[in-house]
Amino acid sequence: MMAGGTWSSWLQRCRESRKLVLVIVAIALLLDNMLLTTVVPIIPEFLYDIKHPNNTLSQHLDGPHYTTRPMTIASIISTPIPPTKCTCPQINASNSGQLEFLQLVTSTSSPNGNGSIVNVPTTNATSLENLEKAQRHRELLEETVAVGIMFASKAFVQLLANPIVGPLTHKIGYSVPMFAGFVIMFISTLVFAFGRSYSVLFIARALQGIGSSCSTVSGMGMLAERYQDDKERGNAMGIALGGLALGVLIGPPFGGLMYEFVGKSAPFLALSVLALGDGLLQLLMLQPTVVYTETASPSLKALITDPYIIVAAGAITFANMGIAMLEPSLPIWMMDTMGASRWKQGATFLPASISYLIGTNLFGPLGHRMGRWLAALVGLIVIGFCLMLIPLATNINHLIMPNAGLGFAIGMVDSSMMPELGYLVDIRHTAVYGSVYAIGDVAFCLGYVVGPALSGTLVNTIGFEWMLFGTAMLCFLYAPLMYFLKAPPTKEEKKSLIIGEKSSVRYVSYENDEEEQ
Repeated sequence: MMAGGTWSSWLQRCRESRKLVLVIVAIALLLDNMLLTTVVPIIPEFLYDIKHPNNTLSQHLDGPHYTTRPMTIASIISTPIPPTKCTCPQINASNSGQLEFLQLVTSTSSPNGNGSIVNVPTTNATSLENLEKAQRHRELLEETVAVGIMFASKAFVQLLANPIVGPLTHKIGYSVPMFAGFVIMFISTLVFAFGRSYSVLFIARALQGIGSSCSTVSGMGMLAERYQDDKERGNAMGIALGGLALGVLIGPPFGGLMYEFVGKSAPFLALSVLALGDGLLQLLMLQPTVVYTETASPSLKALITDPYIIVAAGAITFANMGIAMLEPSLPIWMMDTMGASRWKQGATFLPASISYLIGTNLFGPLGHRMGRWLAALVGLIVIGFCLMLIPLATNINHLIMPNAGLGFAIGMVDSSMMPELGYLVDIRHTAVYGSVYAIGDVAFCLGYVVGPALSGTLVNTIGFEWMLFGTAMLCFLYAPLMYFLKAPPTKEEKKSLIIGEKSSVRYVSYENDEEEQ
């Protein structure tokens, strides 16, 4: 009996602990973002391999393939010549050039001329290599669009769900939406594990958006409610965003390595087991129940029309848009220009993830001390410069420093603007946080909708380099707006200003009346 009473009292203390709530929120964000980024090195190659079951993309990467790999004549005939101009003398953009090339290959490689199997001779290897490279380049550019749309679907659905989840947390509390987010993410992970077509994987990605909305809005609102002091809130949100950063850090190399050595389903099954553990922790500690509140909450319209909240949310959008554009396009650009393998495509995001983890934990407390507006301003400028350096890379080593700087600067902006949104609600509205973090998450999602959705089209039209240069210019132009967050007026100042304006109007009206008399 004594032991039972001790256990129940310990459990009750744990449930009342703010630190435990912080741990649960950080774990939820970690798993959500692990799933978000695990797919980055998997999906592009998996979709390519679905379309080319007899000629997978991994055969093209890391090493000389063209002088020894056998190829059937039928596969060459079925491969259309791309409209790009080829520099090899044996091939041109016309069909006659393709036939001449086939005659050359069959005459030199197949003694009986039946063309069943072609072992490409070394002297003609360059011709076939150029043909295959041009075709692969075109297919990879086309696939960038499909991959970008799939990656954007999660953020788009999350963007639509946030305005519903935010006000819902005001009515029923944070714990039930938080648990609903776990359930939806668990289902999405299983669909990713067993999905074998573009449409099924698209549904899994979109479904994750609903779960992410529930977890992020509820988690951030819960932290803002538990940590009322502005400095403590900044530290707590920095730690929670550190969980997000850790998920982004682990996701790409975890997905790339597991896909390379175990298989496509393995990383998602491992994630589903981790998610199940997080769900059990929520059931035990948070005890999801509906909590009705009578506190009047600020309307979503009032928050959206607040210019200071919009400026803070816009910083989150522009800070994340660049990395969102890189997620679908950088692995494919690396395949195309560097011949990067699966693990390299995943590892290239590692410096950004590590530095984001450092940036969020460092600028949670430091942003409060130096001014969050200044941290965000510097962060946006650094993001712009790093985006401009990425296309100059010629191998994976050249990507380390720009990606590290990019992740650190995004961490500066996110860890400064997330607590700033709670602070703006405190001083300018009512201290109820679901809707304002719905707006913050909408801003985050907007970057991840616009980025991947436009990246494929922009890569095809203006090129990978100019896409990133243009995004950098947007960051440079937006950065000066952070100055408006240096000393935003409080609710009392706003009221005083309105009362002062009304008083001056009455005084002027009174003077005019006296003059008329």
